Amino acid sequence: MPELPEVEVVRAGLAPAAVGSVITGVSVFDERALTRHAAGASDFVSRLEGRVFTAAERRGKFLWLPLDAEGSALIAHLGMSGQMLLRAPDAEAERHERIRIGIEHPQHGELAIVFADQRTFGSLAVDSLVPDGPTMIPTQVVHIARDPLDPLFDDGILVRTLRKRGSAVKRVLLDQQVISGVGNIYADEALWAARIHPETLASALSTPAIGRLLAEIRVVLAKALAEGGTSFDSQYVNVNGQAGYFAHSLNAYGRGGQPCPRCGTLIRRQAFMNRSSHFCPRCQRRR
Repeated sequence: MPELPEVEVVRAGLAPAAVGSVITGVSVFDERALTRHAAGASDFVSRLEGRVFTAAERRGKFLWLPLDAEGSALIAHLGMSGQMLLRAPDAEAERHERIRIGIEHPQHGELAIVFADQRTFGSLAVDSLVPDGPTMIPTQVVHIARDPLDPLFDDGILVRTLRKRGSAVKRVLLDQQVISGVGNIYADEALWAARIHPETLASALSTPAIGRLLAEIRVVLAKALAEGGTSFDSQYVNVNGQAGYFAHSLNAYGRGGQPCPRCGTLIRRQAFMNRSSHFCPRCQRRR
């Protein structure tokens, strides 16, 4: 599933072409791509056509493009395999294309934003914006905590929350109401870098250990962002259809049975919440 770095790469790629563009037309080819828009396809189209995108925003795994219609935005959740692609207006249909949005930018001219989704777990919607501190966010995002790269992220709140949780630290890191955007891959990588076993109780972590973990989360996310995200197959690509290459920098995730880059002990793969955890049993001893 696309996580924070992948969604931020898509947001940053969309911004130059979308912000300031007039929406010239919207085609919905598969209404399964509108599961988050309860009013249906015709309402979705009517609320977009003729409007102007004014910004490109993100929180965690959600991205949205505010509209000049006061208090509303086009919101996207990519699900497992959703893609937001920029294409020429007359480009052939993409495989698994669900929605196409025609835009016209004052400098870049006519383009198309294509939403393609192989597994149809992603969705677009037009949603209302509500205040969240100094920012405005879609109503569908109000339950999502700020992410560690957000300038308004409060480290102290995370420290206090972890110290109160009696569950595994990795489970807490995947709780989007506590900290957003980390996801399975980057949780494994940050815990490896911080030398913390994924099943260590969050409440057992010292304040310095939490600080070290948070610092490593930020380092891992920033590096993944710089390398275009993590792609294991063709399901995650940027707006130009290109894969990220952070998979080549992974130290723990997906390396079960391979030597730990730090100590040489074989990385262990263990079932976790219908997924897998990857850790070094020597560097990340459970205490």
